[in-house]
Amino acid sequence: MAVLRELFGGLYNALMPSRNKERRNTEQRNAASKKLDRMTALEIVRLMNREDGRVAAAVGREIPAIARAVDAIVAGIRKGGRLIYVGAGSSGRMGVLDAAECPPTFGISPKLVRALIAGGRRAITRAVEGAEDSERNGERDLRAIRMRWKDVVVGIAASGTTPYVLGALRFARRRGAMTVAVTSNLRMPVGRLAKIVIAPEVGPEVLTGSTRLKAGTSQKMVLNMLSTAVMARLGHVYENLMIDMMLTNEKLAGRALRIMAEASGGSVSAAEHALRAAGHDMRVALVMLKMKMGPVEARKRLKAVRGDLREATGE
Repeated sequence: MAVLRELFGGLYNALMPSRNKERRNTEQRNAASKKLDRMTALEIVRLMNREDGRVAAAVGREIPAIARAVDAIVAGIRKGGRLIYVGAGSSGRMGVLDAAECPPTFGISPKLVRALIAGGRRAITRAVEGAEDSERNGERDLRAIRMRWKDVVVGIAASGTTPYVLGALRFARRRGAMTVAVTSNLRMPVGRLAKIVIAPEVGPEVLTGSTRLKAGTSQKMVLNMLSTAVMARLGHVYENLMIDMMLTNEKLAGRALRIMAEASGGSVSAAEHALRAAGHDMRVALVMLKMKMGPVEARKRLKAVRGDLREATGE
């Protein structure tokens, strides 16, 4: 079977797993939208809004699994590993989006949270025909970034059967890496390959099979939870403030001033002075403001506690 799958790619997957397709909720027709082509604009958007309302509840039922995944990712990163998202099509783009947002939000290296999408960079903005149909490509792309046992691989596949994602998860398992699946169809191959399965079952889409809709929304919610909770646990936030964000434009520079003033309980002008003296390092500036010390002392204090802001500020 594996040989046939590799030889005939998309044709094999189109013909062979018909029973799987029949069981996928995401491939079923939504009874409420069968007259979609005859609805008014108001009826369509009202129906979509009602269906979207089911997504948060579906994600909520997966909270224990999401929390387990967060703990696993934190443990992997603390050992020197990375968080690696793997997906195809809309699912892959969700991974790319979340990974791209992590460096500016949390001040981390772009190498710490990676995203692989079937078809490569070109697939981010356009469909690459057949890119997702090869398990071998999933393995190849993980090899290319030198995946190690310390890494955590999160396979994102609404269908639960995407060959590219299955190949990546199989390779990750063989290498001893932690594997997580994010899918909208629980009883599918992706769920059997992953150590932790996150499966918000959002039901049939308003537009049959178009998983960029409810399934995609649920994926965005889950990935938001994973990355935000992981970075909070790793100390990249202070209270609920983005203490490590990158100050890359005027809007963010203004936000940094407000964060400093809010966190320290001081004035915006004092925050501006501290940030300038700290070389725009928000952690150093906060210690300066809280502990009433200069930048040199603040840096030493942070270094002594390995960057732990709570300890550095005596909290």
